[in-house]
Amino acid sequence: MTKRKPPNMTFPGWVDQQIRLAEAQGAFENLPGRGKPIPDLDRPQQELDWVAGYLRRENVDVADVLPPALALAKEVEELAERLARVPSESRARHLVEELNTRIDREYARPQTGPPLRVKKVNVEAALQQWREARAALAPVPLPAGQQLAQRRRRRWFRALTDPS
Repeated sequence: MTKRKPPNMTFPGWVDQQIRLAEAQGAFENLPGRGKPIPDLDRPQQELDWVAGYLRRENVDVADVLPPALALAKEVEELAERLARVPSESRARHLVEELNTRIDREYARPQTGPPLRVKKVNVEAALQQWREARAALAPVPLPAGQQLAQRRRRRWFRALTDPS
């Protein structure tokens, strides 16, 4: 623990004295980053740069901290990518309807942050895009001879349970 500041010394002078004393004792010798430049020191700093840096370091998705209006706009923008990963039409329909419900709920609330300019998603249009994307990913059908060969092959566990 450091001693108390002497009454006849200024606070900045006392701090400088403490730093010089610590340097003389070697307290700063083995610090990580010693002799390296401070990153982004010459770059102009914005008001919330520290928040962006913290989110990057902690691997937090930016959508988690956006105001509701911007979060919904981002979600509508990424809806096609999200739907592409959904395997069934009923699940895709549920996702779009749930998004529309949250948009309605946000319009009913008092506005906080930027104004809400998101429109509801047309469910049928989104599902049509989903169907087209799924059709493009559908496997190419095999020729008729190969289909027969695949149908004839029986699995060993079916052969054990099937009496025929």
